[in-house]
Amino acid sequence: MDANNFDKEDIKKQSVIKRIEKDIDFFYESIARLNGIENKKMLKIIELSKMYTSDAKSYLEKGDLYTSFSCISYAHGLLDAIHIMNKDD
Repeated sequence: MDANNFDKEDIKKQSVIKRIEKDIDFFYESIARLNGIENKKMLKIIELSKMYTSDAKSYLEKGDLYTSFSCISYAHGLLDAIHIMNKDD
């Protein structure tokens, strides 16, 4: 691989890392908007979404960007469902 291709790959990797970090930050902003939920099933889904976010951070630290992005995407999907169920869309 020549130096030019290496630079392109490094730039692409850094772009993906920034995207994942942005998605993780947005997750915490989104979860902060949830208030007054008492439904046990909904609370369990919220807890699962937090676990997937924790996994996303862990995989990001390990450099496994594909798995990290998958985890944070899944966490957002779970949280989106809670917002819809809570009528906070």
